[in-house]
Amino acid sequence: MGVLSPHRIQLSFFSIVVLLSIPWSASAANSAPNTFVQCLLNNSEPSYPITSAIFTPNNSLFSSVLEAYIRNLRFNTSTTRKPFLIVTPSHVSHVQAAIVCAKKHKLLMKIRSGGHDYEGLSYVASQPLFILDMFNLRSIEIDMKTETAWVEAGATLGEVYYRIAEKSKIHAFPAGVCPTVGVGGHISGGGYGNMMRKYGLSVDNVIDALMVDVQGRLLDRKSMGEDLFWAITGGGGASFGVVLAYKIKLVRVPETVTVFRVPKTLEQNATDIVYNWQHVAPTINNNLFIRLVLNVVNVTQNETKTIRATFVALFLGDSKSLVSLLNDKFPQLGLKQSDCIETSWLGSVLFWTNINITAPVEVLLNRQPQSVNYLKRKSDYVKKSISKEGLEGIWRKMIELVDTSLNFNPYGGRMAEIPSTTSPFPHRAGNLWKIQYLANWNKPGKEVADHYINLTRKLHKYMTPFVSKNPRGAFFNYRDLDLGSNNYNGKNSYAKGRVYGVKYFKDNFNKLVQIKTKEVMAGNMGWGVIEEEGWRKGPWTSEEDRLLILYVKFHGEGRWNSAARLAGLKRNGKSCRLRWVNYLRPDLEKGQITPQEESIILELHARWGNRWSTIARSLPGRTDNEIKNYCRTHFKKKIRAHFS
Repeated sequence: MGVLSPHRIQLSFFSIVVLLSIPWSASAANSAPNTFVQCLLNNSEPSYPITSAIFTPNNSLFSSVLEAYIRNLRFNTSTTRKPFLIVTPSHVSHVQAAIVCAKKHKLLMKIRSGGHDYEGLSYVASQPLFILDMFNLRSIEIDMKTETAWVEAGATLGEVYYRIAEKSKIHAFPAGVCPTVGVGGHISGGGYGNMMRKYGLSVDNVIDALMVDVQGRLLDRKSMGEDLFWAITGGGGASFGVVLAYKIKLVRVPETVTVFRVPKTLEQNATDIVYNWQHVAPTINNNLFIRLVLNVVNVTQNETKTIRATFVALFLGDSKSLVSLLNDKFPQLGLKQSDCIETSWLGSVLFWTNINITAPVEVLLNRQPQSVNYLKRKSDYVKKSISKEGLEGIWRKMIELVDTSLNFNPYGGRMAEIPSTTSPFPHRAGNLWKIQYLANWNKPGKEVADHYINLTRKLHKYMTPFVSKNPRGAFFNYRDLDLGSNNYNGKNSYAKGRVYGVKYFKDNFNKLVQIKTKEVMAGNMGWGVIEEEGWRKGPWTSEEDRLLILYVKFHGEGRWNSAARLAGLKRNGKSCRLRWVNYLRPDLEKGQITPQEESIILELHARWGNRWSTIARSLPGRTDNEIKNYCRTHFKKKIRAHFS
């Protein structure tokens, strides 16, 4: 990759972990929205009009489109800055037009797939912005022969799970338990779910991707290179371009899985059970995932507060095996057969979403969550078990604060086996579990919000002695601006960003910055605007053929002059057209021209002369160039005789 100077890194870091967006983040005041809209129209393909994908505040649907994917009511107030425009692409050319025009007019673009960013960073900014909302790009193509699927960024996890289950009862994908989360943001930030101890993170099961880079080029894993592919699988895809789709690897699950939800209060010996949970959950059979949910509840018949510890599990197996396993390894929980529910893997998704498992599975296709609240989230990692005295102190603090809760998600298993450098996500071996801090409320107002946000901060501060240090780790998908923010694009940018960047990415942070600097900011990903005298000539390479095929797959035949810019080819439009028509078209006939075809050529040449393209239309699979060359080299004498 080469060594990058600190100065170059400082200049590039601004957009990688702060805005998490395309790096042309100058004030939108520099360019009138109408001029930007005209740019979008000029750069869209006539066969895929972009007009219906553009929403301005004057459009009657603007507010409903904006609010449809706001999942945190803190960012849907009268004082929240609204975008000056929303683009809802339904074709790759719309994404390319948005990128090209944003870059040209120096506008800030935010990319939203499901809107579940806890800090609203996919649709909120302190400066003028427009949103590229990916919800129309949500196709899912499953190939059971290869046990893979191409999933577009705007699909939800629920849609992915439903489509997999349509094809197979023994396949799944390891990702989150909230079905309305968008695939794009979930995977690009790492993505985890209740099968991570068995199969790792979502990004550990991604094998390819399609993205549009900052120059508007369509790239797959091979053409973008391994560094950039590494960066967009856990390092935040929106920092490097627009991810259109991920190719995921499906995993095997049994036809019958088991779930349970067992609550225990302090009066039911919760302290001892939790103490033992922390020694069992990260080390037990990889087929079992037991989440621990801690919250404050009232003691029955009076208003005294207590802690309730709820153990929520997914076991990739039957209930009899599960009860036997826990009676041996975790007898303190006292799990009974009656606590367990056997269901399909898709049924377990409903259970974990607090939906009755007898409900129609089509509920997973609902893109709206069951409820939307005001909320604040934070995260931590635990590397050493907590003493009973430590747990009792946590209980006292939680009861003091009341309106905040904790989720403990166990690691170990496959998570401890995958090296920390495999993806930007670094929190692997050595971590016992991850903590999620939660506060939800349903009343509007800054004073109310400040109260609940402060509760999470107080609990987070109290937990300092029990969690990771130097750095104190955090999960990138649980974005938390309390860790720091960066409003500079200059000398202080890298230094300020590193303060919280290392918490998300640890030692992988510097590699992300280098990739950002080299591949995006420094413009080394391609040729950019190519002058005519810079066109490459000579034989086509196999890589050039692959890029052209990829271009035609998404754009169709035609618009060959755009191929250089959009496919990253240093070839002019004529060269691209001829290469496609004469060599790469899938319907081309291979092999020698037959005697029957030769007779047709002689007859049509007598009628139309050297109008080779017209002749070719009567010979499916043959090109005009092929026919012309064949005539000149194989039967020139026959043609002359035919004419005499």
